[in-house]
Amino acid sequence: MGREIKFSLLYRDMWQSSGKYVPRIDQLTQIAPVIVEMGCFARVETNGGASEQVNLLYGENPNKSVRAFTKPFNKAGIQTHMLDRGLNGIRMNPVPADVRKLMYKVKKAQGVDITRIFCGLNDVRNIIPSIGYAKEGGMIPQAALCITYSPVHTVDYYVNVASKLIEAGAEEICLKDMAGIGRPYSNGEIIARIKKRFPRVKVQYHGHSGPGFSVASMLEAARAGVDYIDVAMEPLAWGMIHPDVITIRAMLKDAGFSVPDINMDAYMEANRLTQSFIDDFLGYFIDPSNKVMTSLLVGCGLPGGMMGSMMADLKGMHNAINMALRQNKKKEVTLNNLVVQLFREVEHVWPKLGYPPLVTPFSQYVKNIALMNIFSMAKGEPRFANIDKDSLNMLTGRMGKLPGELAPEIVEIVKSKGLEFYTGNPQENYPDALETYKKEMKDNNWDFGPDNEELFELAMHDRQYRDYKSGVAKQRFNQELEAAKEKAGAPKIIVRPVVEMPAFDVQKIRELYPKSQAVQSPCKGTVIWQYDVVDKSTAPQPGTEFKKGDTICFVEAYYGPEPVKALSDGKLIQTEVAQGAKVEKNQVLAFIN
Repeated sequence: MGREIKFSLLYRDMWQSSGKYVPRIDQLTQIAPVIVEMGCFARVETNGGASEQVNLLYGENPNKSVRAFTKPFNKAGIQTHMLDRGLNGIRMNPVPADVRKLMYKVKKAQGVDITRIFCGLNDVRNIIPSIGYAKEGGMIPQAALCITYSPVHTVDYYVNVASKLIEAGAEEICLKDMAGIGRPYSNGEIIARIKKRFPRVKVQYHGHSGPGFSVASMLEAARAGVDYIDVAMEPLAWGMIHPDVITIRAMLKDAGFSVPDINMDAYMEANRLTQSFIDDFLGYFIDPSNKVMTSLLVGCGLPGGMMGSMMADLKGMHNAINMALRQNKKKEVTLNNLVVQLFREVEHVWPKLGYPPLVTPFSQYVKNIALMNIFSMAKGEPRFANIDKDSLNMLTGRMGKLPGELAPEIVEIVKSKGLEFYTGNPQENYPDALETYKKEMKDNNWDFGPDNEELFELAMHDRQYRDYKSGVAKQRFNQELEAAKEKAGAPKIIVRPVVEMPAFDVQKIRELYPKSQAVQSPCKGTVIWQYDVVDKSTAPQPGTEFKKGDTICFVEAYYGPEPVKALSDGKLIQTEVAQGAKVEKNQVLAFIN
């Protein structure tokens, strides 16, 4: 066989690219051993990006989640890796240096081996410090190149960035083709030139499927000398996510590469479990369009990872845009029309904004500007009438240097707002903050956690952590989930506590109710007596009131806090009646004091 190619499973990115949430801790602990059993993965992406923030958003502890998920892989000798946004850590906005340093110590202690460090602008000043911090924390620093396609993002450009990162201490390089719009031939050229210049440096290729280049890019990457390829597995593969491992393995094997076998029994079990997580609650937040590939992305270059949030934004703005169009006597647009319009607007504004690679958070900033442009034009206003604060920080250089030049009209807009362009090191704008968060932890009597992991979560995601600690996050998520289920028409599940039947004298019941007979009870180990309501002399009459604690058995309907259909098989339902409850005609079959 030929040269060996290893696979990395992007389990975190499979979820982040398809929907709003990620699996719960108990779900991750179920599937991790099955992924190990598949036997085809040398690495698994377990956390990072937005995944830990998402844990907080639905009221779970991300530290427990990371430790639980990495443990089986650590034991099996499978490397784990995380996604790291460099200056932004694992959130959307810049992070103080002392918090960045703490992150690597915490994640290493939690079982994460490799950190994939990227800057959405490919500004090495935002990546190089993290390379040093990762080494100090005991992690392997893998520096990433955010791949896109523009006049400034040439093969020479990427090889130059990679060289600077390797010379600064990066032990591995990743081609992070987050939108999958990197052209296959160019991707291969970048890898070949890096491997020729730095033969001992491992190179990993990461490419989303959205516009359809990913399979060809993976073949070119393999031919160029790549060491690892990122893949997904059904039912979360293809679409806006990644190719399935089965397809990529078969393609590379045919091309003469040495690839691992797949335990298909384990694959099918992993498939089943993942689908069960979708059925449980995650599927309510997955937009169906995320399972569809589209060549429209070739032009705009938006990444698959943001498609879920983008569709949510579009749906939220759809009515407002149509209202503005109506007021200006213009034709309304469908949601599908709006999607195409947004893609075209991104394609139009991107060069004017200096060609920032469309990856978190800069993909969101460019999308926000494009969406607000559409809204402004619907109202009869000019483009760029509304630019949010974060996007202005990007344009003024406070988050790093843009790869290209700003259009003159954008420069004028920035100056008209009284803003200045910044050319210094972005980290200097964000002073250390750990001492402030330590004081908050102590004032609230919160445990710092093993390896200061709870302190880290507060410092990295302060608002979400406070909501998690207060219980507000869980409450808010449950309300959101119920609303999503109701919108989807999901059946309601009514859960009631089991109420034990009171002890009673069989002979006394027979004397009181001579026409009664024994009926199967829903309570194990008890007997309920069915009463013939034709004999009205002993039956409770309509309008009879019962005091709290009395026990009633119904068959045709349940007189409770919510309406429930009667049991079709005639079995009785029993409950304690509320104070003042009334018996409706023909509902009572047996009454036991």
